[in-house]
Amino acid sequence: MVRVRSLLPSLPPAERRVAQRVIDDPEGVANSTITELAQTCGTSETTVIRFCRAIGFHGYPELRLTLATEAGRAQSASGGRVIGSDISPDDSLEQIVEKVTFADARAVEETAAQLDIKMLEQVVDAIAGAGRVDVYGVGASAHVAADFQQKLHRIGRMCNAWSDAHIMLTSAAVLGPGDVAIGISHTGATVETIDALEVAAQRGVTTVALTNFPKSPIAETADLVLTTAARETTFRSGATASRLAQLTVVDCVFVGVAQRTFGPTREALEATFEAVRGRTMRRPDRRRR
Repeated sequence: MVRVRSLLPSLPPAERRVAQRVIDDPEGVANSTITELAQTCGTSETTVIRFCRAIGFHGYPELRLTLATEAGRAQSASGGRVIGSDISPDDSLEQIVEKVTFADARAVEETAAQLDIKMLEQVVDAIAGAGRVDVYGVGASAHVAADFQQKLHRIGRMCNAWSDAHIMLTSAAVLGPGDVAIGISHTGATVETIDALEVAAQRGVTTVALTNFPKSPIAETADLVLTTAARETTFRSGATASRLAQLTVVDCVFVGVAQRTFGPTREALEATFEAVRGRTMRRPDRRRR
């Protein structure tokens, strides 16, 4: 299911209808013949087979078996309850909490499960050896970029986070070989972020993309690609599950970099802790005398 959702925008229209059916009713597809699925989607059996191969299966029987297995795991994980991600106007606040937390937890779990460890290692190595790291993101992704910048800055890494389109471009224009440029975009189609990575690539910079869709435009632009696996609730513009999925990957990268430079990192963390320790409000002593 993670693979289907991530490839959905890049599929041809007919295959996209099949993919959407799989996303909307995986158990129904698991119980359908290839003819029934093709008729439901208004397409041909050949298209269904092409879709299966596009997501890495040899044929339809393998898809049905995988969907049935995943459906069983999901039901077991939720204790037999059916929890959807769509929030309706009639949902109670309790139901909203349940759906939002379920979607957030699934985003983190599924992101971790599909994360390419070898690719992650390459990104960590690039950042650990970089002279400078610039991170680009707009909208909700800008908050993730700022979080990553703060983390790397605290352990003494030269890092900037930019969200203004013009500053992103000027930043990329002065980078050079040995530097790293990171673009964060859930959809992978954010023009400002893609443009900045393209400029950085022209400068010989190692470029990294963090996106939910591995065949998106930003993924095609970058040298290294890390992916998330987030399913948003009805209010997609809130960027809830996607933000948590991105932060999960950012945390993994940060800890990997910190581990590579354990000695200097520990010294930097202690120094920065000492620098801000005096800014903590002390509670008055209310003990009886």
